[in-house]
Amino acid sequence: MAGEPMDEYEYIADCRTRLGLDLLSGTWTGVVLWTLQHGPLRPGDMRARIGGISHKVLTETLRRLERDGLVARRRYAEAPPRVEYELTPPGRGMLEPLAALGRWTERYAEEVLDTRDRALSDR
Repeated sequence: MAGEPMDEYEYIADCRTRLGLDLLSGTWTGVVLWTLQHGPLRPGDMRARIGGISHKVLTETLRRLERDGLVARRRYAEAPPRVEYELTPPGRGMLEPLAALGRWTERYAEEVLDTRDRALSDR
């Protein structure tokens, strides 16, 4: 609860508190979720909107997100077959923390990158 001290064991390996961080730990996870914020998309449309993601990596990311219940896959019985992905309520709930992370990045990215560059040049 807010305002209460944190239990020293709250972040053990199997603690549910870590679930959100674990779900977003993939390189492309947040990008794929953010891309789906305005509604269902076909994988090809997602790849067109996301620069630099391969077909294989997008497929793996979508499968993981579907397994975790953050996206739903809808297959249409058409010729040729058509597949779309859309956010589920838990997936839509991830948009708020992603937006917060985006704000943090806008504010601190340069400082973090400058510090990283200085550390690398001091080696």
